[in-house]
Amino acid sequence: MLFCGLQKLAMVDYPGKLAATVFTGGCNLQCPFCHNALLVTRLNETPSLTETEILDFLSSRQKLLDGVVLTGGEPLLHPDAADFLRKVRAMGFFVKLDTNGCFPNRLAPLLAEGLVDYVAMDIKNCLEKYSETCGVSEMDLAPVLESIRLLRNSGVEFEFRTTAVRELHTADDFLAIGRWLEGAPQYFIQNFVDSGNLIETGYHGFTPQELQCFADLVRPYFGTVALRGV
Repeated sequence: MLFCGLQKLAMVDYPGKLAATVFTGGCNLQCPFCHNALLVTRLNETPSLTETEILDFLSSRQKLLDGVVLTGGEPLLHPDAADFLRKVRAMGFFVKLDTNGCFPNRLAPLLAEGLVDYVAMDIKNCLEKYSETCGVSEMDLAPVLESIRLLRNSGVEFEFRTTAVRELHTADDFLAIGRWLEGAPQYFIQNFVDSGNLIETGYHGFTPQELQCFADLVRPYFGTVALRGV
């Protein structure tokens, strides 16, 4: 795997747990509002870590940290993600995976083998605007739909989440997302924040009041709806 970052202590990345967050490089999408372009379009500018360095650090934090978050980029872009997670699991850590849902063929064995305890899947937008929001023309949505099906049937705790971007999302879009994903246990709306390291510029978030309106719109469709970054 290509490891491009390690946050040694994350208080909010893994709900209810103290965790280390491991960042992988590379992504199959080009979401223009992506807040970490260094991990997507500018990998040659990004320092890397070896797997040994990551595992040595985690070994030193056994019984001090609860879990490990594997995020990106897109972690499942890497075919050896399962091998890495087996080693993390062997140390006794809980595992949270962040994914865009484009690699159900790699997600399925992680779920079946019990290598993840919690999955956060990004829902970029309503189906009609998915390609635009991902920066990919004529995107094949079948893998995304399959990942959603896998999570619903897995028995593993999961959440769906959408980053709200003023230039890309409307109230009608959120309503369509709610109808599409009806019955899912958890849905989070997180406000876009300009990190200064975007793939493209010119994007903005919403006011807390606007975000609350979106949350109220979709609340009837999910078990739990909450805002992040507000």
